[in-house]
Formats: sequence, structure tokens, C-alpha cells
Amino acid sequence: MAQQQKTILHVFPSLEIGGSQRRLATLINEGHTTHKHMAIALNGDYASAVTMPTLECMPDVGPDIPKGQTLKALKIARSHLECIKPDLLVTYNWGSVEWAMSNRFRPICPMVHIQDGFGPEEQSHEILLRRLFRALIYSGCAKVIFPSHTLEKIAKKSWRISDQALEFIPNGVDLKRFSGPTDDRLIAAYGFQPSDIIIGTVAALRPEKNIGRLIEAFYYASDNIPNARLLIIGDGPMRPALQMLIERTSVSKTVILAGPLDNPEAILPRLRAFALSSDTEQMPLSVIEAMVAGLPIASTDVGDIKNMVSPVNKPFINGKDDKALSHSLRQLLLQGATAAEIGKANADKANQNYSHTAMIKRYEATFDRVMGND
Repeated sequence: MAQQQKTILHVFPSLEIGGSQRRLATLINEGHTTHKHMAIALNGDYASAVTMPTLECMPDVGPDIPKGQTLKALKIARSHLECIKPDLLVTYNWGSVEWAMSNRFRPICPMVHIQDGFGPEEQSHEILLRRLFRALIYSGCAKVIFPSHTLEKIAKKSWRISDQALEFIPNGVDLKRFSGPTDDRLIAAYGFQPSDIIIGTVAALRPEKNIGRLIEAFYYASDNIPNARLLIIGDGPMRPALQMLIERTSVSKTVILAGPLDNPEAILPRLRAFALSSDTEQMPLSVIEAMVAGLPIASTDVGDIKNMVSPVNKPFINGKDDKALSHSLRQLLLQGATAAEIGKANADKANQNYSHTAMIKRYEATFDRVMGND
């Protein structure tokens, strides 16, 4: 019996290129359902939409939802829901809260909320008013999905979400895509030499990613290692400030701000290690991709990262300052055999636990259950 096509409306604070947007692209492009997917980016940024050819975007909707005028925002959001009449509303993080709120008490359709993390303003603790609103609003969702056990525990304890509504779905990646060879032409284009020892990261250049911390940590870690290099793949509002920092710390010849790259898998296998310097994360896709590529991870101790990596990698996930990160980076720069051993263990764990096929199946099954398709 053919599956009935239904409409799923995704409301994002932004459809910039990032982890949750890449996950949606995987679901849409490689999923097995025939549902129609629509999306609203409340800030008007639809940069990632090019990766989802069948996604129907609504660029005229986001800008008319005023921030700071809650009642007006609720009224406008509800009017759009009444017009669209989706079979499922999926909201993402705090920035889409007005849409979840507008559908809470007289629901137009079933609702799922996906929480990928918190903004920099809540990296140390939740804002009280937001915590109370989350408890009120998300308790009306059929499912609240988390890619992180850390977030799941917060929702259960702080938001009082029931066990029946909680759904843990770990992020997954295309294992074949990230386990391929290096593109030597791309390596040459960046100016790397065969003897270079490269630390790399892939991140949106936003404040919470704290790439400045990584640059400072690399500066100290690479002391007396003349062939050490740092490659930063990504773009964002912090790029001019980071360029100034690179020049100020005299590492302009060893740190490369590469900008965005559509195929980071082409360069990951060439790295000695992958670095992450964020103030806040949960279960970052970039870490999983690096693990599949056989890399050790040096990271701040945020979110689920210490539990994501293999046991031999755990000692390299430490603290939240440049000193701890610098120590981990220096060890990996100096100990090539150790780095390779850790990378192999990470690849084994990623292949066992982080398949995008399993992730797609879980999301599709959850959406279908909520819409009454099972």
C-alpha cells in the first residue's frame, strides 16, 4: 500500500549551513518517505537550501515575525499555520519558540521539537524565563528529540518532559563519504607540503565556536614544531576578527582561514588531528565525520563529546580553556603513532554507532508515528 504524502513544516531560527540543517538535508535527500517538506528560516537566511533541491522554502514568512513582540508574533505565526495546514510542525531550538507556542493550546497539527543545543547566552546555565517557557510549551509536543544524552537529561529534569515524549536520536553521517582518500589537488591548493603536520577544524565562525581559543592554543602547541599547520574550514561573522587575531599572534604563515568547503571529506584524511574549541556543543556532526575519517579529536569538554569518542581518545577532551586544548594538540602533533592509533579506534566506534542510515530510519519512524502513518 502506497504511503500517503503529507506536509511537514520545519521552522528554523536560521537555515544557514550548520549541523541541524545538514541533518535535515540528509533526511530529505536520502530518506525513503514521499512527504512534502517545507521550511521557514526566521532570520531570512536560506544558505543551506541549495543542498535540498526538493525543499519548499518560504522566504517571505520569516521577516514578518517580530522579535520582542510576543503576542504579535504568536498571532502571525498562527495565521501562517492556519493557512499552510501542515500535517506536522517541527520546530528547532529556542529561536522558533513562538511557533511552538502558537500551536500549543489549540493545536492545528501535531508537533515535534528538536533541541540541538543552546546559544552562547545559555552556555553555562539556562535563562530562568526560557526554562519555564520550555517546560510549558514543549510538554505539548508529541515528541521532543535530542541528539545528545546531556540535553535529554536537562529536558527530563528541568523541563519535566515525560519519558514517553523524550526521544534520543544520535546524529549520523554517510560512512562511505567520510572514509575515502585525500584529494591531493586540494591539499596542494592550500599550499601544504608533504612534511606538514596539519591540525584541522570545520566550524561555522560564530562566537560560541570560539575559534580564537583554537588559534591561541595552536600558537602555544606548535612552539618549536616548524612544520605544524592549522587549517580552519568554515565561514561566518567572526571571520574578520579571527583574521586580525592571526596577524596579531604572528601565526599568519601557519594558520589558514580556508573559508567554506563543500567536501571537507576530501581533506580530512590528511590531517594529523581534528580540533574543536567550542564553548557549547552537544553532538557535533563535524566530530563524527572526523572520527569516520580516522582522526583523533582534541576538544574542549562540552556536550557529549567525551562519550562520543573512543576510550583512548577521552584524555584529549579536557576543560574549556586554551591551555588544556593546547596540551592535547601538542601531544598529537608530537606523537604521530599515538594519533594514528586513536584515529583507528575512533573510526571503529563511528562505524558501529553513527550511521546516517540508522539516523534516517529513526527520524522517519518518529515523524510517521506522530502523524499517524504507522
